[in-house]
Amino acid sequence: MKMIQIIIGSTREGRVGDKVAKWLFGLAEQRKDFKAELIDLKEWNLPFFNDPNSPGSGNYSYDYTKKWSKKISEGDAYILVTCEYNHGYPPSLKNALDHLYKEWNGKPVGFVSYGGIAAGTRAVEQLRQVVQELHMIPSHDEVNIPFIWQAFGADGKLKDAAMLEPRAKMLFDGVTALMK
Repeated sequence: MKMIQIIIGSTREGRVGDKVAKWLFGLAEQRKDFKAELIDLKEWNLPFFNDPNSPGSGNYSYDYTKKWSKKISEGDAYILVTCEYNHGYPPSLKNALDHLYKEWNGKPVGFVSYGGIAAGTRAVEQLRQVVQELHMIPSHDEVNIPFIWQAFGADGKLKDAAMLEPRAKMLFDGVTALMK
């Protein structure tokens, strides 16, 4: 069965990305057409890219990059969960993408973003450029959550799930349609 890896892009203290990703992962687990795995960049603690070899060579010098390569190679597609900082996405996500190259090639990718009034859409605009350079196949559909600081209740659940769940279904459908 195909595997979609949901990657939490933010590693900062007090982040909301883990709540967003857990909500999305819960929906993914209900699907029968793929398996899902949640990957938290905070747990990987990748240093800023410093390998003397180009990621395109696939010749990694460090064990952490080799482990990251193995983990990402297990995915058939990805959904990147990202916040928006100053109209862009977090450096932790860029760094994780930059550590590898061939592992990303030819694989579908979708986006879930969150932020203020723009809901992280400007971060996704930038990510689309990067994933295309990595020869990934971006899905047209995405989930964007505005006013993230109001989006979750005290119980940790998404308040407007009824509005966002159909968007998540479209995202899953779009990503799975792109998987070979």
